[in-house]
Amino acid sequence: MTLRHHLLASAMAASALLLGACAPPPSYYGPATYAPPRVQYGVVEAIDVMQAGGAPPSGAGAVIGGIAGGLIGHQIGSGSGNTAATIAGAVGGALVGNEVERHNNAPVSRFRISVRTDSGSTIQLINPNDLNLRVGDRVRIEGNRVFRM
Repeated sequence: MTLRHHLLASAMAASALLLGACAPPPSYYGPATYAPPRVQYGVVEAIDVMQAGGAPPSGAGAVIGGIAGGLIGHQIGSGSGNTAATIAGAVGGALVGNEVERHNNAPVSRFRISVRTDSGSTIQLINPNDLNLRVGDRVRIEGNRVFRM
């Protein structure tokens, strides 16, 4: 064999090894199966409103808004007008950025719903929406969702 044949054979062997390493591993557990959520029935015992979040502004929104506003303001005018526009843009951007951050960190109401199931156990579910449920309502629970019956 010539050197060219040796190089070609070596390149083919290396390619086969590299491509073989890319193959997925064999599955030892079989195909994945889907289990439907468990359905339970019960009566609403309590509904509590909880407040989540509500952290005060950290100042990051003001800093980012100030930088963005300053950059935008710097594009306006020239000379002392440019300086005034840059300062006004920075101040305005800082105010807007702080307000956006404060709005995004506002407290959020969540509802904790306690349900006494027909089997006698109590389940508590957290829901971000008011489901218009009342204490004493008959409900169906599927997974972590509550439905009035």
